[in-house]
Formats: sequence, C-alpha cells, structure tokens
Amino acid sequence: MDALLTALADPARWRLVNLLAERPRSVGVLAQLAGARQPQTTKHLQALERAGVVASQRTGQRRIYALQPGPLRELAGVLNRLADTADQAGGPRETFDRYQLSLDAERLAADEPGWADDRSFTFVRSLAGRPELVWRHLTEAPLLTRWWTPDDLRVSELVFEARPGGRVVQEYRDAEDADGSDLVAGRAEGVVVEAIPGERLTYRSSPELPGGGGPAFTAHVELGLRPTDAGTDLHVHYRITDSTVGSADFIAGIEIGFGQSLDKLAATLVADAHRTDNPEPGTNDAGHGTEPRSTK
Repeated sequence: MDALLTALADPARWRLVNLLAERPRSVGVLAQLAGARQPQTTKHLQALERAGVVASQRTGQRRIYALQPGPLRELAGVLNRLADTADQAGGPRETFDRYQLSLDAERLAADEPGWADDRSFTFVRSLAGRPELVWRHLTEAPLLTRWWTPDDLRVSELVFEARPGGRVVQEYRDAEDADGSDLVAGRAEGVVVEAIPGERLTYRSSPELPGGGGPAFTAHVELGLRPTDAGTDLHVHYRITDSTVGSADFIAGIEIGFGQSLDKLAATLVADAHRTDNPEPGTNDAGHGTEPRSTK
C-alpha cells in the first residue's frame, strides 16, 4: 500500500493514471497527451508498473500500457473504511465537530469579563449502585481517576478532600500521552463547600488559563444523590461565575466534556456491578483480588 500511495502521489503519474483509465495507450501518445518528454513519461510509467498500478506489453516497436484496476479498488476500500471509521455516528469526529460549533459561538460571545456569568448546565444520570457506592466514586481519588475526564483525556494529578474546606485539584493530559512528555491539557483547583455522604456534594473549581494566565472562570458544582429501586439518580447543576474573556474555549467544552465524564461514571458502575455479580476466580464477592495466605 505504501508503494501504491507513493506512486500515485506524484501529479505527473496521477495524470498518466487518468489517461490510462480511458483506454490502454502507448508511451509516445501518453507523452503527447501529458505534455511531457517521452523519457520522463517512461520513468513515470515504470514507477507505476513497479507499484502494480499499470501493466505493459510490447507490440512491434511500441510499448502499450494499461491500467490495473485491482490495486485502485483495494485503495478505495481502505479509504472508504477510514472515512467510515471517522464518520461513525456518535464517534470522536462527531464530538470534534460539535465542539467546533460551540467553540465558534462562545468565542464570538466572549467580548468582556463576566460574559458567561450565571450560565448553567444540568446533567441527570441514573446510575447502578446504591448512593453509598456512588458517593465513593465521586469522592475517592482512585475511583475518581477512572471517570473524571472526557473520553480523550486522563487524570495525571488528583486531590479531592471530601469535607468542607477540602482541596480539589485536577490535572489532566491526553489519554495517549503515556509518559507525560506532551503538554498538560488542563488543570483546575478549587475547594469543597458541602459534603453530606450519600446525599449531597458541592464544590467550587477554577480551570487555569494556559501560560499561567490565572483562573478562566469559577465553576460551582452541586451533585445530589437520590436512591431509586434500580440504584441512584444523580442530579448535577453546574454554574459559572467570574468568567474571563479567555474562558471561551473551556466553556465551549463543558456540556460535551462533563457529559462524557458522567457517561464514563455510569459505565464504570455498570462494569463494577457485573464483576460483583460474576466474580472472577481468585476474587471475593466484592470483586477484589484475595490476598495469598502467608506460609511463614
């Protein structure tokens, strides 16, 4: 495939491919139609033949070239599969396009400090697991790291002290930046306002502008938990104050990003419930690995 792409990447060779798609032609005629010298045309045709795009045969003093459609169909299939992958409904490309639309709108609106103050977002999720379990996923760092970022990011630093006045720190990087060599994608710091285990959690958090530019805005986040027959209903109210002109890029991603995080929370709880119902060999009923007994 690499040889085929290299052969087709040259504009002169691409012109010859188009001419041969119409019918087989001799080197001399191809040179005339392409407006090129015959030795150059011969070299291009030889490169295409080595890549399997064309075949040739000698007839008397003339060499006739014909297009081989098989490799082109194979390439077309690969390109179609790539396009289908990028264009899948609800996939990353669709999310990218949605964010771009939101980004354009928010940048136009961000004309002065306070431009987005009191903007609010509401999220509701029905979660597997009782409120006590959901509370742990909302407040315990090892569990928070499993879901508290959008799909394409990962938590690289996290502090969450679930008590009034407790610190909140969240730093995140690209999900594929395994060694931390890429730039930090974002960082936010804040404080817990209210923490009633299994019932209500409120905190403030401010994402930092790039380059040490200070807080972009203040997010006031209220999470309410209500037990249901199937588990827990989680209600989230997200309100903005202290918005700066530079906060547009952050605010444009709240609805998509925070929504993705909550979807990951829901999926995490479902997966944990499944493991609890069907424990693997060597695990206890809670789905945790059993400790080996000491032989000493």
